[in-house]
Amino acid sequence: MTTTLLVPTLNEIDGMKAIMPKIRPEWYDQLLIVDGQSTDGTVEYARQQGYEVVIQQKKGMRHAYMEALPHVRGDVVLTFSPDGNSIPELIPACLDKLKEGYDMVIVSRYKEGAKSYDDDTVTSFGNTLFTTMINLLHGAHYTDAMVIFRAYRKSLIQELDLDKDESYEFEERLFKTNISWEPLLSIRAAKRGLKVAEIPGDEPAREGGERKLQVMRWGAAYMWEVFREVFVWK
Repeated sequence: MTTTLLVPTLNEIDGMKAIMPKIRPEWYDQLLIVDGQSTDGTVEYARQQGYEVVIQQKKGMRHAYMEALPHVRGDVVLTFSPDGNSIPELIPACLDKLKEGYDMVIVSRYKEGAKSYDDDTVTSFGNTLFTTMINLLHGAHYTDAMVIFRAYRKSLIQELDLDKDESYEFEERLFKTNISWEPLLSIRAAKRGLKVAEIPGDEPAREGGERKLQVMRWGAAYMWEVFREVFVWK
């Protein structure tokens, strides 16, 4: 089982310099940076370190993933935020858990023993709300359905239609935004009855840069997905 560590970036030079040196080469088979056209030196730094870099052409996290997908060589994808919110030392534990036979392992900020130090009142409420709704409507048992820090079989991307624009286009047009695929991945994994595990992992405060949340638009788009998925797809 080979692993691609997929790292999306957009003007994260401070976090890159603080976090990426802590990631050990033996933890992955491929390290792939997908950059949203940074202007702060992030790309130059990544290339200086010898990292493989893909420059995305369309805005938004899901487009970052989709444009990176043809370059992903691993059987497993581990998505990791280099802004300080993801703890590098938890990468081996996440992958070890996946090797026990799970389809996906989530590093949960809210599982017992973990805490988010980056949450504010709005994001804490939003994460709790979405996770609760996904559990109630789709028969899941998540403590953190939204977080980027997770590992899963690459084949899930096609199996769950995450690579299809039609899985997101309506809500993106409706709410004039671009979203990511973590919530939909959580929902459809639950609907398929896939084997999912969580391990606790703190979320430290970010290292420099700016938060890129679109709270109202993303919230509306994700809530649309949560309810739509009750009636559509398999």
